[in-house]
Amino acid sequence: MFSNRRTALFAVVAIVVLALAHDAWSEGTSYQLVENFFKLPAGRKIGSTAGITADRDGRSIWVFDRCGDQYCAGSDAAPIQKFDSSGQLVKSFGAGMFVRPHGIHIDRDGNVWVTDGEGPDGKDPRRNGKGHQVFKFSPDGKLLMTLGKAGIAGDGPDTFNMPSAVLVAPNGDIFVGDGHGGNSNARIVKFSKDGKFIKTWGKKGNAPGDFDAAGPHALAMDSRGRLFVGDRGNNRIQIFDQDGRFLEEWRQFGRPSGVFIDRNDMMYVSDHQSNQQTNPGFTPGIHIGSAKDGKVTTFIPEPTAEPSQEGVAADGAGNVYGSLTGGMALRKYTKK
Repeated sequence: MFSNRRTALFAVVAIVVLALAHDAWSEGTSYQLVENFFKLPAGRKIGSTAGITADRDGRSIWVFDRCGDQYCAGSDAAPIQKFDSSGQLVKSFGAGMFVRPHGIHIDRDGNVWVTDGEGPDGKDPRRNGKGHQVFKFSPDGKLLMTLGKAGIAGDGPDTFNMPSAVLVAPNGDIFVGDGHGGNSNARIVKFSKDGKFIKTWGKKGNAPGDFDAAGPHALAMDSRGRLFVGDRGNNRIQIFDQDGRFLEEWRQFGRPSGVFIDRNDMMYVSDHQSNQQTNPGFTPGIHIGSAKDGKVTTFIPEPTAEPSQEGVAADGAGNVYGSLTGGMALRKYTKK
């Protein structure tokens, strides 16, 4: 009997603590969290998700999840998913093609670009012949282009090693953030619109133009054509011109896991790793500010005690979206 009462007491205390934490979070931000916005078919759950973005018209949200789990190897779930403005799933594709989905980008023509951030590991045969690639799909899911060699990690002009992000410039040039820790790469690779190698820049380090061993984790581009790179492990965003010339670095947006710039040059940066050890003075959440002058104007604090919000995006109405890796969830925030 005593054990049952103690268990019940702990449950009540836990509920009270969570309620107080939620109230404190609500009072500390100008945004409110919309519960259960994204709707999936029966039996389909969202998996670990680093990739989330909005299309050019700002009405649809695209998600690149890990097939309801931590990986897609062996799964028949479609990881590329399109949601409409009401959170309904309207399209999905890409089943059986990926090992570990990571980055996603929608170009000006509505084509969908994604990166497969891992490959064979010598243990799981379901990974063999897949991974370390960048894919371009039509809006309806037709495969249009593949960069990299399936299942082969490398640092040459036609290979990647754990590519994290991809972005397409207005003229069609393709930029890939290649690397994600360990013995992977730490570079940006540039291709022409038809997939021909142009150049690469960057190496492991912390000097201007270098990238932390964790690699260039996120890419975005402003209206001036400047390339913003989330150099997460170095607690900074690096800004380059499209030829790879270093312009400046910004540290006021925290430790960037995701970077999204909308058509009005508002920049949204997700940070789930900052603490007193990794990045003193910063806490997990989403920083919102101007890509023009770097001024941070809004902060959405992480609403839970276990942050893992890596992806970030915003729609045309100013709603903000986050995707979680460890937490395996999707979020929507609206202004109060």
